[in-house]
Amino acid sequence: MFPLVNGCPILIDDDASVFTRSDFVERRRTTGQVQQVVSRPGIRDRAKQLVRALTPSTSYAVSDFSFQAALASIAALRPQQRLRILVLGAGDSQLSTQAAHDFVYTDVDLGPLTHVVCDAHQVPFRDASFDLVVCISVLEHVADPYRCAAEIHRLLRSNGYVYAVTPFMQQVHMGRYDFTRFTHLGHRRLFRWFEEHASGVANGPGMVLSWSLERFLSGFARGRAWHARLRTLARFVAFPFKYFDPILARRPSAYDSASAFYFFGRKADTPLSDRELVGGYRGINA
Repeated sequence: MFPLVNGCPILIDDDASVFTRSDFVERRRTTGQVQQVVSRPGIRDRAKQLVRALTPSTSYAVSDFSFQAALASIAALRPQQRLRILVLGAGDSQLSTQAAHDFVYTDVDLGPLTHVVCDAHQVPFRDASFDLVVCISVLEHVADPYRCAAEIHRLLRSNGYVYAVTPFMQQVHMGRYDFTRFTHLGHRRLFRWFEEHASGVANGPGMVLSWSLERFLSGFARGRAWHARLRTLARFVAFPFKYFDPILARRPSAYDSASAFYFFGRKADTPLSDRELVGGYRGINA
């Protein structure tokens, strides 16, 4: 039997996943941050909240083909159809509030949007169940991304689509649950069982430099407390470089130096060959 936690089914196979059902039943930390509820925050807590609110982010999305664009392009092809969309990695913000389609959010965290807790290597839905599978900043955090890509292929209907964003040049995030990075061609090969409709730079070289400076400066700390403080200070130095990305991300060199790439494609019956793959190189380091 699979347990329910706050009404959310925990569909984890204890023998096949790095997680166990008891992790969620006993509320042990998985990939997310431990949330501490403070009923009456003191001055120190309020100061921390203020600092977090004022600290600039070093991340910046510059994709010329967003998830919303992918959804709109599919909806245009099927104007009378209610799409069924699977989101792998529900995260902490909703991708779409469109009531015209049915969203199923899965994750390995009990987040506010999670409908089902499951492992992306073994998704508990029948073959050909969805019109679109979305995985944004997820496949770097799975042990075997190729197996997950095969699961996505299995879950999609014959004319189903995948939309994915995956890092190329980013420092470790989510600690022990961070495994893999992909070049643009590497990302394309991951989805070789799909016909490409669009792919490109999701986060540019400026973001790479911003993250690198942040981690370089915070790297001088020895303990976690000072590391967190230096990361906060470093972001004020590092964040401006990301604003060069609207220019840099449109140049061929970005395919050799981007922070992340996106892929949007339709389920295919035959895979892309490696000979065809290398012909799709778009950078300038040939």
